[in-house]
Amino acid sequence: MPAPVLNHLAIIMDGNGRWAKQRKRPRIFGHRAGAKAVREAIEGCKEAGIRYLTLYSFSTENWTRPPAEVHALMNLLRRYLKSEINELHAQNIRLRVIGDRTPLDTDILALIETAETLTQANTSLQVILALNYGGRQELATVAAQLAVAVSKGELTLTDITPEKITQTLQTNDIPDPDVILRTSGEQRLSNFLLWQSAYSELIFIKTLWPDFNRQHIHDAVAEFQQRERRFGGIASAQ
Repeated sequence: MPAPVLNHLAIIMDGNGRWAKQRKRPRIFGHRAGAKAVREAIEGCKEAGIRYLTLYSFSTENWTRPPAEVHALMNLLRRYLKSEINELHAQNIRLRVIGDRTPLDTDILALIETAETLTQANTSLQVILALNYGGRQELATVAAQLAVAVSKGELTLTDITPEKITQTLQTNDIPDPDVILRTSGEQRLSNFLLWQSAYSELIFIKTLWPDFNRQHIHDAVAEFQQRERRFGGIASAQ
């Protein structure tokens, strides 16, 4: 049986604060260092032939962090969108954003729209930033949209199937992640891609995110290829 192909990798980028604390520096120091790891992850995915990379950039719960840290994170996002987008475009990489954009500042919204428009025809790798994203919130939004459609007579209750829910998600044209990888040793999903991860393989590593590099991508691919994916069934040899 051929080894499974890792087509979509989703990463929970965890450990920036602990990395900074180990060095007796403020948390933002770790977030800045983590931006370099994003480049490594992208390069690793390109080398490994991965087609989709989703990065958990900012969760809906992250707004509860100290205002100074949230402000610094938004400035890092601005800097990334300004400094990296031309390089991503030159590498034929498409950038997309999922999540609730409503609370974002207008200049960040404009930068996102510019980046998505510039790169929308690129075909090498899709990098999806989950920004102000939460899995429960996403499902609640879908439920509300489907309820409105039913109330208007556009759908019946029997039309609401798992397939219909998938088609209504922001990720409707993106395959479900084959692997969800979390750094820093924590072992939980933290409200990330809850619907899409139903059959994802989970990989947890102790490396803190700023120390992540492209070799970790290749290691994840190798581990994934050793997994037996049955999707609720049994192996053919059994």
